Amino acid sequence: MGLFDKKYCDVCGGKIGLLGNRKLEDGNLCKDCAAKLSPWFSERRHSTLADIKDQLAYREQNRQAVSAFHTTRSFGKNYKVLLDDDARKFMVTNASKLADANPDVLDFSQVTGCDLDVDEDRDELKKEGPDGKEVSYTPPRYEYSYDFYLTVRVNHPYFDEMRFKLNSSSVSTGTHSMSVPSSGMHAIPGANEYQDYVRMGNEIKEALTRAPQAQAAPTQTPQPPQAEAVVPTPKGPVKCPLCGATTTPDAKGCCEYCGSPISG
Repeated sequence: MGLFDKKYCDVCGGKIGLLGNRKLEDGNLCKDCAAKLSPWFSERRHSTLADIKDQLAYREQNRQAVSAFHTTRSFGKNYKVLLDDDARKFMVTNASKLADANPDVLDFSQVTGCDLDVDEDRDELKKEGPDGKEVSYTPPRYEYSYDFYLTVRVNHPYFDEMRFKLNSSSVSTGTHSMSVPSSGMHAIPGANEYQDYVRMGNEIKEALTRAPQAQAAPTQTPQPPQAEAVVPTPKGPVKCPLCGATTTPDAKGCCEYCGSPISG
């Protein structure tokens, strides 16, 4: 088969354009069918046609979960983490129309971990020296900006993590002479937005990884074992009130003839 021969999608059967082929291990996939796969899926090139068809079937079923999803909390400005606390489900998406985007709906129980990473970008500011060339300040001055990434590790058949940026644009903390750790960021002018994103990331981590609170059974104070009622055993021969015989009661305090109890 030549390089420019026409190719057809092995899923939908449609003709694939010159730059529209998405190769599989054992077939071809058009860009329209590829767009229906999970946005967190990254193993297409190592997937078989059967794998892709199975995932597309799952993605169609996922539309029902999206339709039933009821957002109770939302975090983020770029990608949003939407929580349905009542159903203990969540989704991550940057789409405004959920029905069209069909974001994957996961259970809280599928989360295996969650990490917040703060990426720092530093640009040194310089001044013009006596000879007209740029020279560093003493001490050096830098302009810092930050991006906030959350990685949610999950137990899912088609992907194992969801990494996304919380902020829509980099957060600048102005010009200063050194990198400042998060714990000291409050001392930097204009750093409130930085702290807001750190707080947001930690809130999402807590929401997604919090274990369900088990209701503890009420503590009961151990009670001592109840002693069995002891029938006093008369001493010596007595007259049985039932049969009238003179008897020496046995160990249980009963008449040796008729077996009726005899109280002392």
